[in-house]
Amino acid sequence: MVNHRRYGGSTAHRAEEPVPTLAKLFKRPNSSVLAKMANLDGSRSNGARHELEVAVRLLGGQVELAAVYRIIVSSARDVGINADALPDFLHLEHDEAPLLLLGQDEIDSADLAEAIWREQPNLDDKLTESLLIAAARIGQHRFACEVLKNHGHRCVFCGLAVTVDDRRAPRMLIASHIKPWRECDSRERLDVANGLTACPTHDVAFDTGLLTANGELRIHIYSELQRAAAGDPSVHAAFGRPPLGDRLFLPSEAVRPERAYLNWHRDHVFRGTLIRQPPFVR
Repeated sequence: MVNHRRYGGSTAHRAEEPVPTLAKLFKRPNSSVLAKMANLDGSRSNGARHELEVAVRLLGGQVELAAVYRIIVSSARDVGINADALPDFLHLEHDEAPLLLLGQDEIDSADLAEAIWREQPNLDDKLTESLLIAAARIGQHRFACEVLKNHGHRCVFCGLAVTVDDRRAPRMLIASHIKPWRECDSRERLDVANGLTACPTHDVAFDTGLLTANGELRIHIYSELQRAAAGDPSVHAAFGRPPLGDRLFLPSEAVRPERAYLNWHRDHVFRGTLIRQPPFVR
């Protein structure tokens, strides 16, 4: 949920939740919680070896991590620590569903291993390698969460947002990279401006080059798909205008997709050439 590397000694007070709440519960400053996080991921030189072993075991298995989390929260409730003092920040206390990391379909183990060995060719420690792989998966999850939040949990192509029982319906939206993860460097993989939120249909269409967007955020459709939408009501229901907008649907305060990433997608993924689209009225 939180990337501790964003904060230093003078900025620890700015750490987002649940760091401040946990710090208050343990009667420690934010910096203490952030330091423990650094110990666990190996980025603090004086961290203990056993902390790395704990981190690898937990982060390498989502089922085990969820089980340990539920035990800790249940134990806290048994001794009177209520949800105000210790919120159920992973939303697992009353839900037996597995802990799901977002965005994992976009990367596979081969891509992860190749990226790690390419960026750290002298790595010779299996424990560290396992931790780096786990950290990359957590980073992808955080990236997806930030992209969804940035776009108001709404498909940028059609505006779809689904809420059921006052909660956002899970897996109805996908947050993925514009320039694919495997093609990115470490900075680009975590850059929210390199992400788009889409419903599953439009996510696949973007990923396979049937849709793209230019630097002005205008949505373009592959010409063959556009012709199909004009003659087939079922195709029009997904790729007509509407539901597709003229430009990407973005909240006014959102970080806009960066032009360089959109240009990469146009040049390497999109199947057609960009042509001027007719005006759109919803």
